[in-house]
Amino acid sequence: MSFIEIKDVDLVYGKQAADGTQVRAVANANLSIGEGEFVAIVGPSGCGKSTLLKLISGLIGATRGSVQVGGSEVKQPLKTVGMAFQNSTLLPWRNIRDNVLLPLEIVEPYRSQPASELPRKRRRADELLASVGLATFGDSMPWQLSGGMQQRAQLCRALIHEPSILLLDEPFGALDAFTREELWGVLQKLWMGRRCTVILVTHELREAVFLADVVHVMSPRPGQVVASRRVELARPRTTETTFQGEFVELVHACRHHISIGAVA
Repeated sequence: MSFIEIKDVDLVYGKQAADGTQVRAVANANLSIGEGEFVAIVGPSGCGKSTLLKLISGLIGATRGSVQVGGSEVKQPLKTVGMAFQNSTLLPWRNIRDNVLLPLEIVEPYRSQPASELPRKRRRADELLASVGLATFGDSMPWQLSGGMQQRAQLCRALIHEPSILLLDEPFGALDAFTREELWGVLQKLWMGRRCTVILVTHELREAVFLADVVHVMSPRPGQVVASRRVELARPRTTETTFQGEFVELVHACRHHISIGAVA
């Protein structure tokens, strides 16, 4: 049984076009994701990739169709979701450790825990930071870190409350190619150690194939999943993996599906 199930979903945004008409972001979208699976969603700009993340998290509701997580209909924002975005959203007035701890001040049951739990929470934050190579940066301010280091910290913040689902919307899109590839390994290691369900939205096809168990390809707007390619490459994957014939073939196959926009 699927852990996340999107079935026959339409999402219409009202009066967002220049002429005041409605915009259909996704139409008849269907997607099944297993628990603990790492999936990537790719497709042309504006096809509704980020919209699917909002539907799964409960930030928006479907116009038509069903979105279920763990067998229950998603009717409100989920507490068991962590999110990270392309641009750093670290608060500039908080040090890195306190930025990582922010979800525990907002999400129940953590926010209602007594102050005596704070040392344990701080240790948890420091352990996460150490796992991504930021062991000595807990007291640093965001402006003192490079873009790649800020994204590492943002991943820690998304995981601090031990979510069952991690949603990533172009988390490495603003980084240079070398830093981006380095963070592929960091994210892979985090996922292999925790095995939460991860959904990655990306325009970088190599990134999708490197990280995912399954790559789902969406059509142009109104978007729907038109192809799904399973990635059977052994883990952990390394830079050398990207030169293997099977890897290159999968990247080309995903590019082909995007270019034709047809059901595979």
